[in-house]
Amino acid sequence: MQPVLADSVKLTDDGVLILDRREFPFERTWVLCRTVEDVARAIEDMVTQSSGPYFAVLYGMVLKARTLEDKPFAQARAELARTAQLLENTRRTNNALRKATKIVLDAVDEAQDVRSALQGAHNGDAVYRAKSQALGEHTANLLPDEATVLTHCWADLYLTETVRAAQQQGKKLRFFCTETRPYLQGARLTAETLIEMGVDTTLITDGMGAAVLQSGEVDALVTAADRVTMDGHVVNKVGTLGLAVAAHAFGVPFHALVQAPDRQAPTAADVPIEHRDGAEVLQVLGRPSATPRVKGLYPAFDVTPPRFVTDVVTDRGVFGAGELDKYYEGEQR
Repeated sequence: MQPVLADSVKLTDDGVLILDRREFPFERTWVLCRTVEDVARAIEDMVTQSSGPYFAVLYGMVLKARTLEDKPFAQARAELARTAQLLENTRRTNNALRKATKIVLDAVDEAQDVRSALQGAHNGDAVYRAKSQALGEHTANLLPDEATVLTHCWADLYLTETVRAAQQQGKKLRFFCTETRPYLQGARLTAETLIEMGVDTTLITDGMGAAVLQSGEVDALVTAADRVTMDGHVVNKVGTLGLAVAAHAFGVPFHALVQAPDRQAPTAADVPIEHRDGAEVLQVLGRPSATPRVKGLYPAFDVTPPRFVTDVVTDRGVFGAGELDKYYEGEQR
């Protein structure tokens, strides 16, 4: 069965339809974005997260291209480039958005026709899914036949493809997943999807991770990575660092999942860390959870140093955090 969240961004004649992950699974509401500005706002407002913005950007570029078909190519191409920058700036920590705009612009440049943006978007969709499938198979290979896994936040297609591959290998998985404050992606997205896939799933609060790792029940900590630097730093949803340190302390391997390390980020200093409005941590699902007289702090991502990372799993295989250059062996810059 295809999990609902595996196909949560769709291009239609009217615009881009995005499943509102802020409401899922209690409500399954689709937000229609008629313009690229609507798409950008939806990404910024967390209507979609994880790989969702990647697909939203692909199809947001198509929306803009539709409005440029009657303009001279040079003018249309310049406007499409400005649109790419707008979309990339919606969530700057994750470099997947840059990849999405590039694959669309490459298709446009090759054809010298903005109408080719649609083919570029289809290419980007297919490539992402194929790479996620390969990554999932490599991750499943690392897990024992009866594995208990701790995960954090929502790893999206990386998670679903890992589970699918493990099930095809006859492995039996059990998951602990954190709530992931303040949007509860782990509680609402991860837990629901794992249950859809028939996986034994236990939810814990964010503060319980170290205790669960200490219990000896967990075989592996497995998370996605929004970005991995060439020197092995893992940038992911805030809270990943604490779990990685605890996993290291209790001898549990930490497998960080990313399609590819980022050549444009040699070190952690090259990755912008998004800070969201601190007021977001003062509420849960729209309801206040603290007095409004207190201030909130919300760095949306943290950075795990390579000494706490057992390995980085990519679409091309598994690499130690100190050997990520091997991913690009044989390629020209």
